[in-house]
Amino acid sequence: MVVVTPGIDFIARGLVIVGIPPALLVIAARSLAASYNFPIPTWVLVTTSLLIVPLLSAAHIVTTSFAKRRRAAALGARLAPEIEGTAIGNLDMLKKMRTLWETGYPADGMMETFGEKGPAFNMRIMWSDLIFTAHPDHIKLILATDFNNYVKGSRFHKTMFSVLGSGVFNSDGDMWKFHRSMTRPFFTRDRISDFELFDRHADTAIAHIKERMRSGQPIDFQDLMSRFTLDSASEFLFGTCVHSLTAGLPYPHNASYVPPESKTPQAARADQFARAFLESQEVISSRERYGWIWPLAEIWGDKTKEPMKIVNAYLDPIIQEAIEKQKAAAKTEQFEKKAESNVTDGETLIDHLVRLSSDPVVLRDETLNIMIAGRDTTAATLTFIVYFLAMYPAVFKRLREEILDKVGPTERPGYDDIKDMKYLRAVINETLRLFPIVPFNTREAINETTWPSPDPTKKPIYIPAGTKVPYSVFLMHRRKDLWGPDAEEFDPDRFLDERLKKYLMKNAFIFLPFNAGPRICLGQQFAYNEMSFMVIRFLQQFSSISLDEDAVPPESRPPAEWAQAAGRKSIERVWPKIHLTMYASGGLWVRMKEADTSA
Repeated sequence: MVVVTPGIDFIARGLVIVGIPPALLVIAARSLAASYNFPIPTWVLVTTSLLIVPLLSAAHIVTTSFAKRRRAAALGARLAPEIEGTAIGNLDMLKKMRTLWETGYPADGMMETFGEKGPAFNMRIMWSDLIFTAHPDHIKLILATDFNNYVKGSRFHKTMFSVLGSGVFNSDGDMWKFHRSMTRPFFTRDRISDFELFDRHADTAIAHIKERMRSGQPIDFQDLMSRFTLDSASEFLFGTCVHSLTAGLPYPHNASYVPPESKTPQAARADQFARAFLESQEVISSRERYGWIWPLAEIWGDKTKEPMKIVNAYLDPIIQEAIEKQKAAAKTEQFEKKAESNVTDGETLIDHLVRLSSDPVVLRDETLNIMIAGRDTTAATLTFIVYFLAMYPAVFKRLREEILDKVGPTERPGYDDIKDMKYLRAVINETLRLFPIVPFNTREAINETTWPSPDPTKKPIYIPAGTKVPYSVFLMHRRKDLWGPDAEEFDPDRFLDERLKKYLMKNAFIFLPFNAGPRICLGQQFAYNEMSFMVIRFLQQFSSISLDEDAVPPESRPPAEWAQAAGRKSIERVWPKIHLTMYASGGLWVRMKEADTSA
């Protein structure tokens, strides 16, 4: 059986499209030759057939460009400034951006372009418009005020489909509304404040830290938080914990002694699931960076196929069990009463979803989308919070004092306690500002439109119909004209002092860690609660934290030349990288000192 891979399908479709004009030319030429008894030499047909596709392509590019200029002028606008590469189709720019993505600091190359072109410009890869922006007015249009004109789009959907399916993050229109309506009732205050669930998994995570510290070796806090949030998310969503915290934690590459690995079958399965979950996300994020030519990188096979087998093998039995449970409950009077209510006590998300759909594909897509959001985003933010606390001891000290003052050294925090901790929220927000969970995102314009010019002395920017419009909150959050001259410094007080009024209150769209508008993150408050709870528990138990940079694999340490760079890049002590979300390359290896909680 022939397996049609994404690459083969892409090439086959391309050959059909490229082959049509020469075929039509030969048919027309031979028909004319027969009608007028005028033989056409074979070399003429061959040469013309070879030239017709590039000639038609060139003509299409020129006429399209001319038409766009005319439409822009008719609307009193201008075309977005273009990045000009030296290779055909700006392929050199694509190669450069991919190299920077893999070997540089997030957004390397973009800031320099901002200085030349402004915060909105056309990257135009392979003659396809790619109008990038980090301007709050543009992002506000995309996410809120002109929401209906911007969609994920068919190209994005196809790129992400093998992992995200048609879930809420990879759908538009009625399908998006359906998925959104399914999950919204579950994120009520009572649901997102399940501190008992957080506490169980936090206790396990903290016990791991103490055990490792007592052994004299550092711990990868990023790995620990990925396990903590995966266990919390799986129990919250399915009522079935993955138990990834039961698996053995990694040791640093330079460890003098690594005990023999001993995993239960459950722990081994949890590790396998977590690795496959991450691998599948890395593949689809790489696809998006390649643009529409991504299938060429998967000629020999769909790179998400094997990891998704593992992910689905874990999810499918849970979903099937929930469906069977719903069928049995449907026969009882109790179910009839439940169906009239919104979300009942003790119900998990999957229990709730099966009352709305019995399609296992729909259920899997939705739960997987929510799990990615519930696990990766929180784990990444907790990692960077601890990174900053290690880098800035004064912030650590002040935050710990607030926690001990409000909650004490051992008490479990409640919803009102968390709500009352202003400095804690400021620390979380400042972390989200400098390292937003989803630093880059994209939409596609349905109809032509215009964006206000970042330079008020110039005409608006024309956005043709069908244009991909990627945007970056990472870059916007670090703009000095929006946040002040200290925009790249970590200072939680900016969310408490006069800078709050001076910058953020003037334009709330300069701070978008959880998106905005109709697609704003449903789990925003759940994430704040989970992160706040974990930080409180952590600072109750530990009195100091420090980075162990020697424990980081050499290839994952910030390059020495970064010290000569401008901005935060010059002082960074981890290497921030991105797949769908941000993470620290090689992990966040730390040492901690236990606090005396007996007082």
